[in-house]
Amino acid sequence: MKKITTILMLLVAALCRESKAQISPPGLGIAHMADWFALGIRQKLKRRKGWQSMSYIGMGRKSNPDNYNPALKPAILVLNHEFTHAVNTHYQYAFALSYRRQDEYLDRAPYKHQRPGTQQEIRAYGRLYYFLPLRRIKLAAVLRQELRKFYTPAFHNPEESLQLRSRLRLQMTVPLNKQKTHRLITGAEALFATSQLTGHAGFTPFAYEESRFTCYYSWTLKKLPFTLDVGYMSNLLGKTASHVVHYLAFDIIWENPFR
Repeated sequence: MKKITTILMLLVAALCRESKAQISPPGLGIAHMADWFALGIRQKLKRRKGWQSMSYIGMGRKSNPDNYNPALKPAILVLNHEFTHAVNTHYQYAFALSYRRQDEYLDRAPYKHQRPGTQQEIRAYGRLYYFLPLRRIKLAAVLRQELRKFYTPAFHNPEESLQLRSRLRLQMTVPLNKQKTHRLITGAEALFATSQLTGHAGFTPFAYEESRFTCYYSWTLKKLPFTLDVGYMSNLLGKTASHVVHYLAFDIIWENPFR
C-alpha cells in the first residue's frame, strides 16, 4: 500500500485528463490477460454551451488465471451514457448512468461459471475535473464517485447488493504533433469502496481496493470524424497488489455525427 501511494504521489506532477480521452476498460476480476473493445459516439451540444454527451457500448473478454489467452471467455457487456459540462478552463463536471452485465467464474480450476453465472449492475456516477494546462501538456486530477447496485440475472439481491466507490484518477495527455491529432495518454487511478451485504445492517469499512495504470495512443482522423485509441492497462488487485491483470484495449469514437 505504501508503494502504491508513493507512485500516485509521484504521478501527480505529470498526469492529466482532457475531454477527448479514451474509453478505459473496466475491472474484470482475477485473470492474467484481458481485452476490451468499445464503440462510442461523442456529441457537442451546441445549444448548451460547454456541454457534450458521450455514449458507448463495450465488451470485454479475459483469460483463466492459469493461462494468457485474453479472448478465452466472455467477461462483460457495458452500456454507458454520460453528460459533461466545462465550467471554465480549469473545472469540469460530468454525470452518467451505466448498465453492466458481467460473467462470474469460480476461482478454482477449471474456472467454470458460478451459479448464477452472471451479475447485473446499474451504476450512477459523477465526476469532478480540475485541469492544469502546462504549455502543450494538460495535467488534471479527476474525482469520481459511484453508486453501484447489483442484481442476479432474475433481479434478486446477490451477496453484495450495494456499493459506494470513490476513484481518484490522475492523467497526462501529451500531443505528438502541432495539430494535436496524435496524442499519448497515461494515467493512474486508485479505487476505494464500502459495501452493503444482503442480510446485514450497515456498510463494510471504507477501504482501498485496487489501482489501475494506463498508457494509450490516440489518433483523431483528419478527413473522417473518428478517434481511434489503442492502449494497455495494468490492474493491481488487493491491498498488497498481490495480483496483476494485463489489459489490451481498443476503442473507436464517432465525433459529432449529429450536426
